[in-house]
Formats: sequence, structure tokens, C-alpha cells
Amino acid sequence: MAYDDAVDALYQAPLDVFVAQRKQLAAALKAAGDKEGAARLAKRARPPASAWVVNQLWWQARPAFEAMFASAARLRAGALDGTATAAHREAIAALRAGAATRLAEAGHGATEAVLRRVTTTLAALAVDGGFGAERAGTLAEDRESPGFAAAGVTVLSDRPAAAAVSPPTKTEHVAAEADARVTPEPAHQVGRVDGAAQRRAEQEAAEVARAAAAAERHAREQEAARRAAERHRLETELRAARGDATLADKDVAHLEGELVEARGVADLARALVEDLTAKLAALAHH
Repeated sequence: MAYDDAVDALYQAPLDVFVAQRKQLAAALKAAGDKEGAARLAKRARPPASAWVVNQLWWQARPAFEAMFASAARLRAGALDGTATAAHREAIAALRAGAATRLAEAGHGATEAVLRRVTTTLAALAVDGGFGAERAGTLAEDRESPGFAAAGVTVLSDRPAAAAVSPPTKTEHVAAEADARVTPEPAHQVGRVDGAAQRRAEQEAAEVARAAAAAERHAREQEAARRAAERHRLETELRAARGDATLADKDVAHLEGELVEARGVADLARALVEDLTAKLAALAHH
């Protein structure tokens, strides 16, 4: 086993046996003569559940992952027709839903906090266009947001992103403190800001839900199309098999007829042999 193969196998293993699997794979590398690889593998970190499930999505849901990368590439290229943004949202929503399912099946908590980290990691990978210097599907930790707006990629988040601002100068900082002491922000204004943030969060959650529903509908349509194609293939093969069976039956009937004729010829030949043999025997006695 090569080192890269061992790394791939390690990060595909269930999270609760990660340490035992790491020890076993390191021992296998050492036994194969790769002591350096064994030492490197032994130092590989156990990922948190959020990074672990992203790895599982890479190994088990590759088409959805590739769809996310493809839509992110279109956004980075400046696609303005809106379809790339919708496709990107659908891809991340589908992967997030897949993560929730796999976490639950593995007995890990699919909490909102964990899924938020999953979403951030997926979006960061989308912005980078891949796993970077790491082998794909072998994340040992979550990825942080690299600044999505600058990369041209729309990100599904669980709360609205804060606007990027330049650090205040010392004079501005002092003036702001003075303004805060003299003219505090009215309570009703704070309420309006919080309400707007909540509405934005609710709208984004609704978009995620719509994208997930669209992804599920697309999956059902693909499955229906696959079943229809499989049925068409089987029906075509059945018609061909029936035609072959009919031809084979005709061949059998023809061969059976030839066999009857051949047996008749053989019977006549044997009768002729017996007759000639008898005549020869009679001549021999005279």
C-alpha cells in the first residue's frame, strides 16, 4: 500500500475508529518498508465531525461536489444570467442535506452549529476551486471563509455577512466613543436593525429550503429518467431475445427434418450393406 492510498483509506473510515485505523495503516506501511510514510501517517490529525462528513461527501457524493465546483467556476468567470448562482445554491444545499443524513446515520449530532461549519467549509472549497495542497477528501480540519464576495461566489450562510470596513483611525475611534456617549442609538432604531437582520436570515433560510427541495426534485427526476431508460433497454433486449428464440426454434425444426432424412439414408445404406454381404457369402459357397 502506498502512502497516498493509506491517507485516502484513513479519511474514508468511520470517525469513531479513526485512531485505530490510523494505527493499523501506519503498521501496514511500516511492514511494507515505508517507515517515513508510516511516521507521517501516524501524525495525521483526527478531523472534527464537520470536516469528516465533508470528506465523506467527496468520496460518496462526487457528482454533487463536482456540480458545486462547476457552478463556482462559472461565478468566478463572471456569469451574470442568474443560473450559476441558483445552481451553486442548489449544489451546496444538496451537499448540506447529504451531510445531515450521513452525520445522523453515523451517530453524530447534525446540529445547526455543525452544519454551519460544513456549509462554510464547502463554500471555502468552492471559492478555492478544490482542496488546494491537500489530497481531496482528506480534510483534517474545517476551512474558514476566505472572503466570498471578492471571489465572486455566492455563499449560503446561516446569518447575514457583516460588511467589510477599514479599521478606524485613532481619531475616528475617539470621535465614535464621544458620539456614543452623547447620542446613544435609539432603542426603536436597534429594534428595526435586528428585525431587518432576522428577515434577511429568514429569507436566506427559505432560499436554502427551496434549493434543497429543488435538488431533491431534480434527484427524483433523474431517478425516474434512469428507470425509464433501464426499462427501455430491457424491453429492447427482450424483443431481441424473443427474435433469437424464434430463429433458434426454426433452426431446430430444420435440423430435426434433416436428421430424419439422414436416418433414412443410413437405414438404406445399412440394408444395402447387408444385402451385398449376403450375396458375397452366397458366392463364396459355390
